Amino acid sequence: MRIIISGGGTGGHIFPAIAIGKAIKRLQPDAEILFVGAKGKMEMEKVPAEGFPIRGLWIAGFRRSLSVSNLLFPLRLVVSICQSLLLLLRFKPQAVIGVGGFASGPVMRVASWLRIPIYIQEQNSFPGVTNRLMAPKARLIFTAYPGMENWFPQQKTLLTGNPVRRNVISVEGLKEEALQYFGMDKGRTTILVVGGSQGALSINKAVMACLKQNASSDLQWIWQTGTGFNADARNFVEIEGLSHVKVHPFIQRMDLAYAAADLIISRAGAIAISELCNIGKPVILVPYPFAAANHQMHNARRIAEAGGAWVIEDSMAESQLCLTLSELVADKSRRHQMGEAIRRLAIPDADERIAKAILDDLAYFNKGKS
Repeated sequence: MRIIISGGGTGGHIFPAIAIGKAIKRLQPDAEILFVGAKGKMEMEKVPAEGFPIRGLWIAGFRRSLSVSNLLFPLRLVVSICQSLLLLLRFKPQAVIGVGGFASGPVMRVASWLRIPIYIQEQNSFPGVTNRLMAPKARLIFTAYPGMENWFPQQKTLLTGNPVRRNVISVEGLKEEALQYFGMDKGRTTILVVGGSQGALSINKAVMACLKQNASSDLQWIWQTGTGFNADARNFVEIEGLSHVKVHPFIQRMDLAYAAADLIISRAGAIAISELCNIGKPVILVPYPFAAANHQMHNARRIAEAGGAWVIEDSMAESQLCLTLSELVADKSRRHQMGEAIRRLAIPDADERIAKAILDDLAYFNKGKS
C-alpha cells in the first residue's frame, strides 16, 4: 500500500496530515507514505521530524493583493503539475489524500487525470479554494463541522472531526505537574494566552492593556507572545512587577499549558479549535481577521453558537478583552457550562476514523477493479 498525503503551508494543514499518516501506519504498518508539500514551507521541516519522507513542489499561493509573486504563479503552477506527474508515475500510489493548502492542488489534479483515488480532509467550517475545486473528483471528503454539504457533495461527505496531536490533548491528571512546570500557585485562577506559534499582536496588546487595568494577583497568566513581542512583554512584566505573569515566546509543552489553564484566550485556527474542544475548557476566541475567506471567524462562530466560546473581533480585542475576562472569571458556573459545551464538539479519534474510512474504501475500490 502506497499513499501520498499532499498539502501544507501552515500548521493547520500539516499537523492533521501527520496525524492521518500515523493513524494509517497504526492500522496498516506496511503502508508506505510519502508527503508532498511546498518548497520553503514549514512542512519541509516538520514532516521529516515525525519520521516521514517529503518532496517539495515549486508552488506558492495566489495572493489576494497586487504582488510580484503573482506574476510567477502561472509558471509555478505548470512546473508543480509537471513535478507532481513525475512523482506520481515514480511512486505509483494507490491513493492521494489532500489536506488543503496550495501544495495539494497540483497533486490531486494530476492524480485525477491518472484515475488515482483522491480523498480530501477539510479542517475549516468554510472550505478552502483547492478543496472546493477538487471535491467533485474525490471519493470521500472528511470534514470537521456539520453542514458542509453546502460546499461538498452530500453523499461522499463524512463528519469526522479534525485530527489532532494526541500528546497535546492528553491532559487528564496533569494539573499539579503543569502548575509546578510553569511555576504557578494552586489557589489562583490560571489564564492561558495563545496567539498561535507566531503570537498575535492584537491579543498581546489586549493582554498588556488588561494587565495595566487590572493586575490582580488572584489571577495568574501563562502568556505565549510569539518571538516578535516577547522582549516587549518581558520588559513590561518586569517593570510592572507582575511575578504572577509567566511570559514565553513559544510553549513546547502545550499539554501542560492546557492542563494548567482554567480559562484560555486563543486565535480560532481550525486545529487550535479542535484541540480546545478536546481539552474542554472555556475559551475566549479572537479570530485572525485576515485568514483566507475569514475562516477563523466562521470557525469561532460555530463554537460560540454551541455555547462553548465567547468571540471578540480582532479590532475590539484591546477594548473588550479585559471586561469579558472579568465577567467569566467571576462566573465559575458559566465557565463550567462553556467547558462542557465545547467538549461535546470533540471527536478525539478523528485520525483513526479518517484512516479507517480511506483503507476500507480503497479495499472496496480495488476489489471492484479486480
